[in-house]
Amino acid sequence: MSKPTSTLPWHLPVSLSEISEGGRHFEIAAPEETRKEIAQLAGVRSLPRLQATFDVKRYGSDGLRVEGEVSATVGQNCVVTLEPLDNEIKEKIHLVFAPPRAPVTTEGDDEDSAEPVGLNDPEPLEGNAIDLGVLATEFLLLGIDPYPRKPDAAFEAPAAADESDHPFAALAELKKGLDSKE
Repeated sequence: MSKPTSTLPWHLPVSLSEISEGGRHFEIAAPEETRKEIAQLAGVRSLPRLQATFDVKRYGSDGLRVEGEVSATVGQNCVVTLEPLDNEIKEKIHLVFAPPRAPVTTEGDDEDSAEPVGLNDPEPLEGNAIDLGVLATEFLLLGIDPYPRKPDAAFEAPAAADESDHPFAALAELKKGLDSKE
């Protein structure tokens, strides 16, 4: 198995040769120290639980299909009240990995005219392996609510201040004076 290329803290590499024709089921849970590192990376208060289940199957002769779910409990602070709250995350995963394909160009074409990567194209399978820990971490990061809010929290704008008490009050007075001279 090759050295992990990602800077994310959780790694569980699985090579193509480890997956039989019938596929393989994985149930993984991040250890406490790894969860602390991921929480810091994600900018959340805590990450008391991070688990994933994956069904990895062959995709053709040289690719892999990954289906599963990442679930976690994320400790955050409400953006309205700033009180702590725990959010439950469940992210479904449906990915296909295949060796990178060479760009399709015709004679006389330059590099910029190569066929672009499409949304439904497989993810590149680098080194004949995938990293389930990195996949779980990435989908967790995508699933975190950037603006967590307690269910009953509501933002109330501050009461409107006196009209003459704002940064542009002096300019408004000058404009009134100029308008009256015309």
